[in-house]
Amino acid sequence: MPELADGPGRPVPELADGPGRPVPELADGLSGSGWQPPYSLGLSPDGHLVIGIAAAAIVLGAIGLAAGLLSVRRMPPARHLLIAGCLAAGVLAFLPPSGSSDHLNYAAYGRIAALGHDPYVTVPADLPADPVAGAVEEWRSTPSVYGPVATAVQALASHLGGDSVRLTVFVLALVNAAAFIATGLLLHRLTRDDPVRQRRAALLWTANPLLVYHLVAGMHLDTLAIAPVVAAMLALVAMRNRRALAVPLAVPLGVALGAGIAVKVTTGLVALGPAWELRRRPARLALVAGSALATVSAAYWAAGPHALDRVRDASRTVSLATPWKLVKQALQAVFGSGAYHIWIQAGSLLLLAVLAVLLLRSLGRGDPGAGPMVALIFVVAWLFATPYALPWYDGLAFALLALVRASWLDAFLVARLAVLSLGYLPARQRDQPPDLGWLVDVVRSQVVPAILLVLTIGLLALAWVTARRRRAGVPGRTRPV
Repeated sequence: MPELADGPGRPVPELADGPGRPVPELADGLSGSGWQPPYSLGLSPDGHLVIGIAAAAIVLGAIGLAAGLLSVRRMPPARHLLIAGCLAAGVLAFLPPSGSSDHLNYAAYGRIAALGHDPYVTVPADLPADPVAGAVEEWRSTPSVYGPVATAVQALASHLGGDSVRLTVFVLALVNAAAFIATGLLLHRLTRDDPVRQRRAALLWTANPLLVYHLVAGMHLDTLAIAPVVAAMLALVAMRNRRALAVPLAVPLGVALGAGIAVKVTTGLVALGPAWELRRRPARLALVAGSALATVSAAYWAAGPHALDRVRDASRTVSLATPWKLVKQALQAVFGSGAYHIWIQAGSLLLLAVLAVLLLRSLGRGDPGAGPMVALIFVVAWLFATPYALPWYDGLAFALLALVRASWLDAFLVARLAVLSLGYLPARQRDQPPDLGWLVDVVRSQVVPAILLVLTIGLLALAWVTARRRRAGVPGRTRPV
């Protein structure tokens, strides 16, 4: 979900006196009961303590993840890491989502759809008396920015949860945890030929504390888009290994890609991986592309083409923690007030293209099995180039990273996610102590963009140097699945 500032119609919430709560309260509804999940102790610790504990957890989690990747051969067996991560996801599904209030938006859009309204036109503020739509905090006047498949899941949760925010969110949490676990199981299967790579896949996804924090505890729906994408990678690998079944597998591959895109449009970048791998097999490529297009078209036909309006609006905004925020401030300082969205959009597209080319030359390979690596390269290039990014967006890159061998790209992605995570402590600003406003004004808006700018420059430089070495005949070390 877009953040709360730096765009039209996005009010920055006021900071309130009293304890800071990263967990919004969940109403039971007219027929609900306090004993229903999700469960909590109902404590209200001091906001400073909450932020401090969360910051320590992110730092320690990032250090632990980096240490595990560096010594992956000495880590516990992959199945132990997998089981531990799945158990954590299962337990967190029974706890209230924390870190942001996005789950209230999900519940509200599902409620709007379940009541027969169009969530891409009707906003929560249009139903002020509704117990679910009325629970939305910051995005009361914003229609849904999510794809039709996401809306369908939200509507199903609303049908099951009724007028209870608590039960609606719980159903969404169960679906989200199931998608996270399913993705972990798929990655475990995709890397089954190499125990070391299985450990690496478990570390990067299921047992990754930063992803568990954002995708499971935070319940961000990016998980729902990632699961079908990883399933598509499984179909792609199966097509490669079972040539006799290649044609029948092309359709589920395309459907899985289409389903991911119909949750979140930017997931479509992953389709470039299978397209690259199948470029010399036009019939199979046509089947994959056709089935993906049919899936996306059917979903958006049912929702209406206006479902893409908010996506277009979001593409013209600049989030607080990206380096483009500094660029925007510099442009306004020189030329006066103004958004300069066209300039920033053009610059981000140019940066994306340069990054993609350099990464392809330094890490990509021309062999027929390069699909996962190519998909990863385009996703990484987008993440580092886009003016609009939030930490949970990185989950897609980590899922794809688990499908390729270790490289220097690991360090950049771990560092980026750790820095962004610290910048969004918490993403939910409501009820935070007023003296913590510097976390947004200084850390999120100035420090984090500067660090990410350094990381982006470092990524460009290292990709350029590695590409030159490869052209000089020095072999690369990274190979796709």
